[in-house]
Amino acid sequence: MAGHVVLIEDERNIIEAISFILSREGWRVDAHSNGEDAAEAVRKAEPDVVILDVMLPGKSGHEILRELRDDPSTASVPILMLTARGQSKDRELAERAGVSRFMTKPFSNAEVLEAVRALTAS
Repeated sequence: MAGHVVLIEDERNIIEAISFILSREGWRVDAHSNGEDAAEAVRKAEPDVVILDVMLPGKSGHEILRELRDDPSTASVPILMLTARGQSKDRELAERAGVSRFMTKPFSNAEVLEAVRALTAS
């Protein structure tokens, strides 16, 4: 098995697409669609990678990112942040909070797979 990914995303079609491409490559994927309990789900799962959407119900991806980076148990987990908003302000905010990689929607299956592989290779 390649590893374990926690996917925090509220769009059902994106959850299905990312889960399919990663599981086909041997990754175990746990999906959560609510931002409110996302950080706790990551703490319990101890994943190799987190894929985190910016716009979520309950709590934003930026808030979750800061919460995960402030917690010693999740501070070093690689985080790939996804957003439909390609504004440089969002990227800068995520980079200041310690995101590992930032990707703008729409993205290809190959881009997501390559990003997850790269984040776990280091």
